[in-house]
Amino acid sequence: MISAPRVPLSDGSSIPQLGVGTYKVPADVTADLVAGAIAAGYRHVDTAALYGNEREVGEGLRASGVARDDVFVTTKVWNDDHGFDETLRAFDASAERLGLDRFDLYLIHWPIPSADRYVDTWRALVRLREEGRVTSIGVSNFSPAHIERLRDETGVLPVIDQVELHPRFPQNALVDWNAAHGIVTESWAPLARGGLLDEPVLADIAARYGKTPAQVVIRWHLDRGLVVFPKSVSLDRLRENGDVFDFVLDSADHAAIANLETGERTGRDPDLD
Repeated sequence: MISAPRVPLSDGSSIPQLGVGTYKVPADVTADLVAGAIAAGYRHVDTAALYGNEREVGEGLRASGVARDDVFVTTKVWNDDHGFDETLRAFDASAERLGLDRFDLYLIHWPIPSADRYVDTWRALVRLREEGRVTSIGVSNFSPAHIERLRDETGVLPVIDQVELHPRFPQNALVDWNAAHGIVTESWAPLARGGLLDEPVLADIAARYGKTPAQVVIRWHLDRGLVVFPKSVSLDRLRENGDVFDFVLDSADHAAIANLETGERTGRDPDLD
């Protein structure tokens, strides 16, 4: 059984360090995948309004038979719903689809600085937390400048910043800035959308530990104290991704992986929206 440690959050809550991502998981397989992942020991599921599978994630949660309070559920408000009232309505719609009256973590999916509405969206998240409808609130794809504006205009910092992060794009400065402000960094596209799996450096490290390159990269995230949720439509692969708690990478491994940095993104730059 997969048993991930929990990472403390600045609001007194905590989040399982390893989770299951559902981006681009087809709706018709999502429920079975989520239920199977929970049966395998996962206790953290990440979805979003954008993904079009919140309803099926909720079905999988219920089918698992595991108590609601034992599974950490994240969803996100999409760009079209920025604004205070719009975000409250978007929350209600996500809650209806998921069949939940409370989320463990609710995120602003992107800042969309060109729209200049993310502060009002953040105020709605603060309201939802105050009302007990959300345990923790955070952001996704926010830079320090975006987060500083949230703090300056509302007095509330996010507990998590979920960003693209992988060995080619390790986001060292952002991780350090977040840590200095009590913000946990969470990695999406942790395997660079599969683009890292043929890297000879990773293959060599994997061979020494009797692991796969994917497991090495996931361990790299965990060793850095990051929260990570690799995605797969294969339950066997999800089980394999979770088999990463019986080894740690040494300093030489981390140095070798650091050489893979290129600054290459697989997604868009949030500062350019």
